Formats: sequence, structure tokens, C-alpha cells
Amino acid sequence: MIQDVPPITPSFSEMATIDLREELTCSICMNVYTDPVTLPCGHNFCQECISRTWDNQREGENTCPECIERFSKRPQIRRNLRMCSIAKSFLYTQERQEEYGVFCTYCIHSHVPAVKSCLICEASLCSGHLRVHSRSEHHTLNDLLIYSGRKVCPVHKKLLDHYCLEDSSCICASCLENEHKNHRVDPLQEALVKRKEELKKVLTTLTRRKEEIEEQLPQLQEKTKELQEKVVLITNQVRSIFGDIKKQLKALKKQVMNEIRVSEEKASLLVSDLIHHLEEEKAELSTKKVHIQELSILNDPLTVLQEPVKDLIPETTKDLSSGGQRSVDISEVDEGQILEILHTGLSNIMTGINGGIPLVKPHHVLLDLRTAAKNVHISGDLKTMSWTVLSQDYPETPERFHACQVLSTRNIIAGRHCWEVETSESGNWIIGVAYPSIERGGRQSYVGNSDKSWGLSRHKNRYFLKHKGSVIPLSDVSCQTFRIFLDYEAGKLSFYELRDPVIHLFTFTATFTEPLHAAFWVWNGWLRIRD
Repeated sequence: MIQDVPPITPSFSEMATIDLREELTCSICMNVYTDPVTLPCGHNFCQECISRTWDNQREGENTCPECIERFSKRPQIRRNLRMCSIAKSFLYTQERQEEYGVFCTYCIHSHVPAVKSCLICEASLCSGHLRVHSRSEHHTLNDLLIYSGRKVCPVHKKLLDHYCLEDSSCICASCLENEHKNHRVDPLQEALVKRKEELKKVLTTLTRRKEEIEEQLPQLQEKTKELQEKVVLITNQVRSIFGDIKKQLKALKKQVMNEIRVSEEKASLLVSDLIHHLEEEKAELSTKKVHIQELSILNDPLTVLQEPVKDLIPETTKDLSSGGQRSVDISEVDEGQILEILHTGLSNIMTGINGGIPLVKPHHVLLDLRTAAKNVHISGDLKTMSWTVLSQDYPETPERFHACQVLSTRNIIAGRHCWEVETSESGNWIIGVAYPSIERGGRQSYVGNSDKSWGLSRHKNRYFLKHKGSVIPLSDVSCQTFRIFLDYEAGKLSFYELRDPVIHLFTFTATFTEPLHAAFWVWNGWLRIRD
């Protein structure tokens, strides 16, 4: 008949040890107190633990980790000398027990070395308690074990000596014959070695990743610094531009106001002149009138008839009597002249803004006839290229492409540059940059098909970015005018769609190792470099 196994009850000494350890454990580090201190609320902590905790809290928000009592300012803490003494004594006792090895579970008044362990009771027995221990077949005695709650199977009370790979659990021999039968199983020590190897690989991966992060962090911090410096530079440039605009507007205002004043003076002078003439004419008319009245009352025919009537009428009066109207030319303020000055001045200011911002150095792009393929027609101003079925009469040169392509005359070896390209609504084209060493024939010569060129392509009404033969599709491209921006030192090539507002399409990043030329390819269409 199988006897019931009595519940395992810790000995008094074990209970006392557990309780004492709990009392002497810091709730922050979960270890026995080291240099314990007491807070005003009465709770104890290691001095280093509570100091580190408060260092991570804001001033005025220092709290007790146990009762969460908040202190308006960091309180004064005092060493708990008695607790420190008890903790040291406890640690000393634990160290002494470890020196002795495994002790008998039932010898509670003294440390008696054990000679055997019972797997059922999970107890260590000295030679004396071994004689009186149950001899039942269910109480299995074994060599000494240090019980930690993990060495014995909780179901079969046997040593855990295997590891099931499928269930990721430690098992005993009985488990292996029953629940885990036909499972992939390794001996416990072998599984431990494998797990350590796995952990070693994980540790290597984590270490490598940590090193990568440590490498990337300074680079990102440097990028952040460069970005901040660039923002400061651009901000200062924009401030300078607006300051210059204010000065130019002030000067323009002065010029326009002066023009208004001069125009007013001219008009006033003409009006004053006319008034003077009219007053003189009025006086003359008054004199004539009196003379005619005097003649009218005379009865002497000789006196009255000796002056012809036409001599008595002033010229202006003759004009009026004959039905004519005297044209009075009174000049007004010349608004057209003033508006012309204003519009010209504002246009000059805007031109200065568009062309004078020192953020981008303008790049004057012309097409190089020496590189143009014979099925490409180049305009006389070297600004437009178009595909043609007729072979052009170009001389043979080593630089000439075999099909549909051309480079710019000037190369770029430093600085920041931009240019704009207008494209046909139909056909296929590629715009971008290329090294002068790019191949002149074959598919490698097309812009974007090798590591020597970068381009934006339109093919069958679809748009792509191209480099090394790889393509990145683009969507929502709807206009035919584009801007290319190149920062040689920074290794950046950007494409923009000149909509309203301007849309950034993509930025290539690279380390440029040769001079760069603007590059163009076209088939069944045309491209034009905008001024």
C-alpha cells in the first residue's frame, strides 16, 4: 500500500533565515543592505540605491520607493548603524554556512554536514537523521543536492536530467518514457552546452550591434551638428537678403517719391505760366474794350474809320469768333513714368533675389556637340536637343555617343549648382549627370545604367530614377519641367518637379570621384535647358 507523502515544511531555522533575509533586503536592488540608511518615513534602503534613485527624479519630486511618500526637497538621510550591524552579521553567517557545504535539514540547533539527500522530501540528511528516515521505496536517497526548487521533477520526484527541445522544459527519466516520448530530447548537460553556445552567438550579435550603434551615434551627432550649422548659415543669409531688400525698397521709395515731386513741379510750372499769359491777355482785352467804347461814341467819321475792325480784335478773340477753340495744354502728373520706375525697381529687386541668393551657384549649361549622337539634333544656341531619324553630319570624335545622348560642355568639380530642364509631353527621355569616363556605346552608356551616371527617366509615360541599372519608380509626376540640384562635396544629387509648389522627387547620395557633366538622353521627343 502506497503511503501518503507528508507536505514538506521548512524547518524553523530555514523559516528564520528566510524571514531575516527578507527584513534585511533592500527593495531597490533586492540584495542584503549595504550601508543602510533610514528615510523620514521609516523605510530603509542602501545609501547608494536611494541616492541613485533620487538622482533620476526631479527636484521636489523625491519619493520613497516603498510608501511613495513625496518630499518637497531631498531629505537628510542617516545611516542605520544597528541595521548595518545586523546585515553584516547575517552575511558573515551565510558565508560560513557556504564554507561548510550542505547541512542537515533537521539539525536546526547546529550546522551538521549532510551525507545524503531525499528526492521526495527535498531534504538533506546527516548520518543520524538518515537512520530514522523513511525507508519507503518512494523515498529515493541520492548523493547530496542543493535544493532550489528546480532539480527534482514536481510530478515524479526524480532528478531532472534531460531537456525536451520541443516543449523547452527540463524533464526526468519518467517524463522521457511518458509525456515526452518520441520528442527530441538532449541530456541536461549537453543541452546546457548548446544553450551556452546559442547565448554566446546572441551575445556576439548584440555586441556587434552595440558597436555598430556606437559607430553610428557619433556620425549622426556630427550630421546633426552639420544640419544646425547649415540652418544657421541659411538663416543668416535670408536675414541678409531681407535686410538688403529693405534697403533697396527704401531707396526705390525715395526715387519714386522724388519722381512724383519733380513731376508735380513741372506741372505746376506749366500751369503758372499759362495763368500769367491769360492774365496778360485779359489786360489787353480790357484795354481794347475801352478803346472800342471810346470809338463807339465818336461822331467823327475820319477818326472812327481810320482803324480797321480786324486790328482791334486780339488773335484769341478771332479764333473764338471764327468757331475755333483754343487748345490749352496743361500737363498733369506723369503717372506712366512713375509706374514705370516703380515696376522696373521692383523687378530689379526680384531679379536680385532670384539670382543673388548665395545658397546655390547658378550653372550655365550648354550642350557639347562633340558628344552628341548623330541621331540627335542640337539647336544653334546649344540649349535644345531633339531626336531625329536623319543622321546628322557630325564629325567622328572619340567623345561622341552612339545613340540619342549628349553631355554638357562644362564639368563640375566642386560647389553647389542647379539647372532646369523642360521636356516634351511625348517620347522617352533621361536627364541627370555622368562622369566623362562613361561608355560611349552599348546599354552601359545610357544615363543611369552604370555606376558612372545618375538619372531621372520617362519611359512610356512612367517615371523612374536610375543608377547602376537599378530603377526606383515614381508616381504623381504631372509636369514637364524639372530642376536638378547638385552638391558635389556633400555627394547629393536632387531632382525637383517645378509645380506650384515645387515638389522634391528624390535625392541620390554618393561619393563623387570624377568631374560631373549634365547628361541628357532622348528618343522620339525633345529636351530644352531653361535660361
